Amino acid sequence: MSAANAPTRVIAGNYLENLLAGQPQREASSLAWLNTLREEATNCVSTLTLPTTRDEEWRFTDISLLSKMSFTSALSASCLEAVDAAHFYIEEATTRLVFVDGFYAPQLSSTSKQSGVVVSNLSPAMATHATAIEPHLGRHALFTNDAFSAQNTATLHDAAVMIVPRDVAVATPVHLLFIATQKELVGTPRCLVIAEAGSTMTVIEDYVVLPQAHSQEGAHFTNTVTEIVLEDNAHVMHIRVQREGSKAFHIANCAVSLGRASNYQSVSVALGARISRYNLHVRQTAEGSHCTLDGLTLISGRQLADTHTCIDHAKPHGISHQLHKCIVGGSAHAVFNGKVMVREGAQRTDAKQSNRNLLLTAKAHIDTKPQLEIFASDVKCTHGATVGQLDSEEVFYLQSRGLAESAARNLLTYAFGAEVIDRIPIASLKHQLEQTVLEQTASQL
Repeated sequence: MSAANAPTRVIAGNYLENLLAGQPQREASSLAWLNTLREEATNCVSTLTLPTTRDEEWRFTDISLLSKMSFTSALSASCLEAVDAAHFYIEEATTRLVFVDGFYAPQLSSTSKQSGVVVSNLSPAMATHATAIEPHLGRHALFTNDAFSAQNTATLHDAAVMIVPRDVAVATPVHLLFIATQKELVGTPRCLVIAEAGSTMTVIEDYVVLPQAHSQEGAHFTNTVTEIVLEDNAHVMHIRVQREGSKAFHIANCAVSLGRASNYQSVSVALGARISRYNLHVRQTAEGSHCTLDGLTLISGRQLADTHTCIDHAKPHGISHQLHKCIVGGSAHAVFNGKVMVREGAQRTDAKQSNRNLLLTAKAHIDTKPQLEIFASDVKCTHGATVGQLDSEEVFYLQSRGLAESAARNLLTYAFGAEVIDRIPIASLKHQLEQTVLEQTASQL
């Protein structure tokens, strides 16, 4: 790359500090450690740089368009009525926390009725469970080298907090719903999920946009951080859906800590945003943990969607299985970078990683980089990636059975993505996503 065409490095302090300056003034917390956490993150914002394509971890993902745009923070929550948000609700999720433009919306939320289970905004959760929250909030999604995590932590105020006590099984899924309603706003959603030893839960992390905001000319920016902690023998099903507006920017960091014999299952679906990036880091901290990561990216037009995952096997007898699929149409660009790290001493690790990609047009493209870094000798690890188009013989076969070519191609494209969606155990959400995939694939063929 010539010097004339090299991306300009933007100091995060010149950009994200402007976002911080626009934040509404909030009172300091009575908890010294929380104030210190925010202060440390604020200091990092002033010294870190925004990533560019010169950075190895961002070389396929150009976010210079984001750095050229101006965003402000909402001073207060938009006044949404239940009727405005009801169509986003998930039938099976009787407990939900709703955040509008980054602010907690109690009138739209429904808290847990199960004894001992905490599903709450951060402030009331701190009043009763500060000792459980302190070791984890801001301790897993590190911000010292990440400008976006630093900006999110510096503005930490409202946040979805879920704590499930030891040996408790939450019968119904918990829905964490984040609604964007206005253009030219930045939101900093935050989630903390703590599954104590032997507990079981399903959590849905859902990012949506109101139809009127989606139709506006301007964009909005979502910068979100999620931390999930599984103690020994805990089981968490984590479903993440990003379906924001086609002009939006969405940057997300998720850090997961796995205890002994814990089981973490993740299904992530990325449909929206002009530019989106999802960083998922799973760290095994004790023996015998198990994680399954499934993902689907479906984009078209000029969208760019980047998924970066890292599974860190730090202890023996860990199991990780990962399947990530991308369906790319128009002039869209998808990125998958999946790293599996097996550290010295992490013997008997069983890790499988697969990335499969479907290009619907000649201008669509995908950059894929599956990686294995193995420092132990007794392991079973595999990885692979494929990139291709619809099989012409399969299309011809369906045509020979009476389907029009467009219908045959749509059916095959839908089937390609349905493998991931079928792994969502919530019927109403699965139906919503199936309909979306059918509609979007039909419009691209």
